[in-house]
Amino acid sequence: MVPGREERVQSVGLAIPRKPRGIVLRFVTPSKPESTPMRLTVHIKNIAAAVFRDVDEKHIMAFAAGLSYYFVLSVFPLLIFVSAVVAYLPVSSLFNQIVGVLATVVPPDSMAMVRTILAHVLLSRHGGLLTFGILFTIWSASSGFAAMIEALNVTYNVPETRRIWTTRALAIGLAVLVGTLLVIALAVLIVGPKFGGWLAGTVGLSPAFAAIWPYLRWSVAIGFTVIAVELLYFWAPNVRQKFLRTLPGAVIAVGGWIGLSYLLGIYFRDFANYNATYGTLGAAIAFSVWLFWSNFIMLIGAEINAKLLQQSGKASLLRKDRRRVGTPKSPKQTDAAA
Repeated sequence: MVPGREERVQSVGLAIPRKPRGIVLRFVTPSKPESTPMRLTVHIKNIAAAVFRDVDEKHIMAFAAGLSYYFVLSVFPLLIFVSAVVAYLPVSSLFNQIVGVLATVVPPDSMAMVRTILAHVLLSRHGGLLTFGILFTIWSASSGFAAMIEALNVTYNVPETRRIWTTRALAIGLAVLVGTLLVIALAVLIVGPKFGGWLAGTVGLSPAFAAIWPYLRWSVAIGFTVIAVELLYFWAPNVRQKFLRTLPGAVIAVGGWIGLSYLLGIYFRDFANYNATYGTLGAAIAFSVWLFWSNFIMLIGAEINAKLLQQSGKASLLRKDRRRVGTPKSPKQTDAAA
C-alpha cells in the first residue's frame, strides 16, 4: 500500500493541519463600553480616595498647622506695611471698606481682633515704617512660603533638590507675586460698585459695563485669587509641569476656601463660643482655626493636582534637578564601575 501524502510528511516529523469540515462559526459577545459619565465618576472616586489616604500618610494636617503658625507671624508685619502705605491714599472711609471686605472671609469672632489692629495701624501715619514694613513683611512672608514649598514637595511626593538660597529666593518671589495678586483682588472689592460707572465715564466704555460691574468685580477678584494660587502650585513644588495642569486644584482650593470660610463663620457665630472658653484669646483662637483650615484646603488642592499629574502618565517629569537625584544604577553598571 502506497502511503498517502500526509503519512509521508508525518514520517519525517512534519504535520499538516487537517482542514476543518464544514463551516465553524464563533460568536463573540461584545463588551458593553462604559459611558463617559460613568468613567468620570470612577475617575473622581479614585482621586478622592487617593487624596483621603494621603491626608493621613503625608501628615497634611500637621503641615497645615505649621503653615498657620508662619502666616500668623506674617500678618502683623503686613499690617505695619499697610499702615505706612494706605494712610496716605486719598480714599474716603478706607477703614470701613477694608473691614467690610475682610468680613466676607474672616469669621465674625476674629473680626473684633482684626478691627482693633486695623484701627490702630490705619488711623495713624507711620511714614518712617515704610521701608521697615516692606523688608520685615517680605522676610516674614517668605518664611511662610518656604514652609509652603516644603509642604507642596511632600504632597507631590518629590524630594527637594534645589539649593537653599534658590528656595529662599523663590519664597521671596512668591511672597511678592502672590501678595500683589491678592492685593489687587482686595482692591477690586474695596473700590466698590460705583467704580464701574466712574471707569466707564473716564475711559468711554458702554453703560452696560457700569451695570454689570457690581457683579463683575467679584469675578475679577476670584479670578486673581485663582491665578495667585495657581502660580503657587506651579512654581513652589520641585515639579516640572504645565501651568494649566494646576488649574483644577486651584479652582477647587479657592472655591473650597470661600465655602469653608462661610461655614466657619456660621459655626463660630451660632455654635462655638470661643470667648467663653478662652476669654480674651477667643478671637485669636478663632483666627488661628480659620488659618489652619485655609491652609489645609490649599494643600488638598495641591494633592488633587498631584494625583491628576500621576494618572496622566507625566510622573516621569516630577524632578526638575536631575544632577543630584538620578535613576539608580543597575547591578551590571555597578559591577562594571567596580
